[in-house]
Amino acid sequence: MHPIYDEDLARIAQRLAGQAQMFSGKRILIVGAMGFLGQLFRGVFAKLNDGILASPCSVLTVDSFITASDSPSAEHPAAGETFFRHDIREPLSFDETVDFVVHAAGVASPFYYRKFPVETIEVATLGTRNILELTRAHGARMLYFSSSEIYGDPDADNIPTREEYRGNVACLGPRACYDESKRMGETLCYIHANYFDTEVSIVRPFNVYGPGMRENDYRVLPNFANAIKAGQPLTIYASGRQTRTYCYTVDAMSGFLLALLQGRASEPYNIGTSGPEISVRELAGIVEAASGSRLERTYRDYPDSYPADEPQRRCPELGKARRELGYKPEVRIEEGVKRYLAWAAENYTGKR
Repeated sequence: MHPIYDEDLARIAQRLAGQAQMFSGKRILIVGAMGFLGQLFRGVFAKLNDGILASPCSVLTVDSFITASDSPSAEHPAAGETFFRHDIREPLSFDETVDFVVHAAGVASPFYYRKFPVETIEVATLGTRNILELTRAHGARMLYFSSSEIYGDPDADNIPTREEYRGNVACLGPRACYDESKRMGETLCYIHANYFDTEVSIVRPFNVYGPGMRENDYRVLPNFANAIKAGQPLTIYASGRQTRTYCYTVDAMSGFLLALLQGRASEPYNIGTSGPEISVRELAGIVEAASGSRLERTYRDYPDSYPADEPQRRCPELGKARRELGYKPEVRIEEGVKRYLAWAAENYTGKR
């Protein structure tokens, strides 16, 4: 394991402090366990078991590898971890009691939900229903991963965007398979919480990045890191003036775990950073500074493999997560990008 990745996992585990003892001796199910976020959850629970928890937790991991090649870590799970290959579009059951459920399964990269639109919808709807029913049957507590994409393209009056904002989302178009199915997933969580007393809270991540992102993820920072490794210019699509806030994994994972432990049932929480809101052009400058080298840029139209109708701005209002979860992002983007690029330099190939 790369030292930066290992250090980040340790920082996340330490941030939970005494709250982590709620996992002591419990069984946790991670769905989508071999994805970017799923792998991070696995790593954090391994760290918690390494002398932090009074009694080790056990971890059940599930993945179907719809968008990823088989992972060696699935064949060699950590101590206290058991892997199951399963497509959650089909019902899932366990004889063992499950106490916590992390539902991080989904087709999140625009490149992949453009390629797999039907699968994207079914995982977020049929899959979410199946995981909710499992959670209900076990009397467990569940965390559902929605997305900031459910807000669509907010107008200026709704940026920063609060959880109460109902969204400006197209039900017809190349992004609708992801946006609308995530919205339906939230509706299913609401119904289960309010009709069946299922303990499920919702997180809406805003542009999470960091060590562990796959080189072929096709989102902006892996694209940039791949280009650096290949000795190629940074490719910026369209004008490069679309803006985002970027949240490093240490901050994001802290927020996700707090939501799992103490989020209110059926309530959504924005998890990200409230600033700075920067353009892709500005992000390229931060990447160049972190790399320590002069990096050329090239501008081009979006490829056919990338869905059009991209939101122009994305920035969360975090008051609710701060008040109710004690969430407080701390990693500045310059630090996060530097750590991510150092990790990518040793883990990426420059090929995809």
